[in-house]
Amino acid sequence: MKVVVSIGGSVLVPEPGADRVAEHAGVIEDLISEGCRIGAVVGGGGVAREYISAARDLGANEIELDQLGIDVTRLNARLLIAALSEESVTAPALDYEEASEALRRDDICVMGGVAPAQTTDAVGAALAEYIDADLLVYATSVPGVYSADPNEDDDATKYDHLSAADLVDAIAGLEMNAGASAPVDLLAAKIIERSGMRTIVLDGTDPERIARAVRFGDHEGTDIVPEGAGAEPTYWASDEE
Repeated sequence: MKVVVSIGGSVLVPEPGADRVAEHAGVIEDLISEGCRIGAVVGGGGVAREYISAARDLGANEIELDQLGIDVTRLNARLLIAALSEESVTAPALDYEEASEALRRDDICVMGGVAPAQTTDAVGAALAEYIDADLLVYATSVPGVYSADPNEDDDATKYDHLSAADLVDAIAGLEMNAGASAPVDLLAAKIIERSGMRTIVLDGTDPERIARAVRFGDHEGTDIVPEGAGAEPTYWASDEE
C-alpha cells in the first residue's frame, strides 16, 4: 500500500520542540513496519507565515516570498527526517522524480515545497498522483472540510463525505470569502479530482489519528471518494481484528 501523508507545518511543529515531530515520525515508522510505503510532505506552518510577513514588510516580491516559504517547509522536512530511522532519506526530495526514486528503493520519502506559487497541499496531491498512491491523507489542524470557515461562521457544517468535484466547489467557495481558510487549497483539490485519488482530510494534531485512518479508514474527518469508487478498499483492515 502506497500512502502520501501531507502534514501541515502547524501540525508537525506548532512551536519549537522535538516531541510532536518524534510522535509523527514514530507513526510513520510503525506504518512502514506494517508494509506501507510512505511519502511525507511537510508544510511551513506559522513559522513560514511569520517569515513571509516580515519579508513582505521589507519589500520582497511574491516569488521571493514563495521561495522563502519553500525554504521553511524544507527545514521542517529536515526535522522529520532527523526523527526517522536510518532507512529514511538524508535530505528532502527536491522534485517528484527524486521522491519516486526514494520510494522505489523502499526508503521513506520526505518532501517540502517544490516551486513558487504551489503550496505543499498541491505538492502532496501531485506526489500522490505521480507515484500512483493508494491513499492521500491531509493531516491538518482542523477536523475536515467545512461548508464555510468554522472560525468565521457558526453555521458552518463539516462534510463527512465529498466527491472530488464537490471538494473543488467547496474549496472554491471558501476561497472567495475574505479571510476564510481551507484545509486543502484549490489547486490540490483540482489535482485530486483529475487523478481520482482517494483522500482523507483530518485533524492530525494527534498522529494516532493518521495511523487509524491509514490502517482502517477510521477517522472523524472528511472522505473524498473518487467518482465511481465502489466498496471500501481491500487494504483497510477491520479494527476489530
